[in-house]
Amino acid sequence: MYNLSHFKDKDHTAVIAFMQQHPFAMVIGTDAEHKPSATQVPVLLKQRDGIWYIQAHIMRQSDHHKAFVAHPDVLVVFSGAHTYVSASLYENKQQASTWNYMSVHARGVLRFFDDNELLLLLEELTAQYEQHPNSPASYKNLPEEYITRLSKAIIGFEIKVYSLEHVFKLSQNRDESSYDHIMKHLQNGDQDQQIISSEMQKRKDQLFGGH
Repeated sequence: MYNLSHFKDKDHTAVIAFMQQHPFAMVIGTDAEHKPSATQVPVLLKQRDGIWYIQAHIMRQSDHHKAFVAHPDVLVVFSGAHTYVSASLYENKQQASTWNYMSVHARGVLRFFDDNELLLLLEELTAQYEQHPNSPASYKNLPEEYITRLSKAIIGFEIKVYSLEHVFKLSQNRDESSYDHIMKHLQNGDQDQQIISSEMQKRKDQLFGGH
């Protein structure tokens, strides 16, 4: 984690909102031989008694399932838009170019669900992402035989988060003129560049004060 103070957001709710907006997260751990293992899954975020939990499911007996059984301490990475930033946009151009990005790292301990918890998770996940109660793909409309077969092939889990760190690297370390050049340049770029530009715009007054 690129842990520099000027790339941090003082508003903790903005960090949680970012995680909720980018729920296809990478869960990373190590197997019994201490080799890395990872998977990307859609997740749900829950808060209980002031503690954040990350819930999802994976295929049973996969390499990452076996790894998380061996070592339940995991890292979950939430990533968003990112883009190259050329030093040609700086006032002082004789510096290194860089990359702007937003990322949250959640560390926690993973606990696997029992069968009933898994079914509740499947219902919640489907409702969260289907977003239409009458959809033929909603949990309540799935055949019971299919759900039974599916639930035997997957396993649910939740991660109790004990550490939450983030980097919102958005050129906050640049002077105002360079910041404006970067922001305006990215406005005319691809989707990721436009998102980064928008995030920079949100923070400009806080960084430099309104004029």
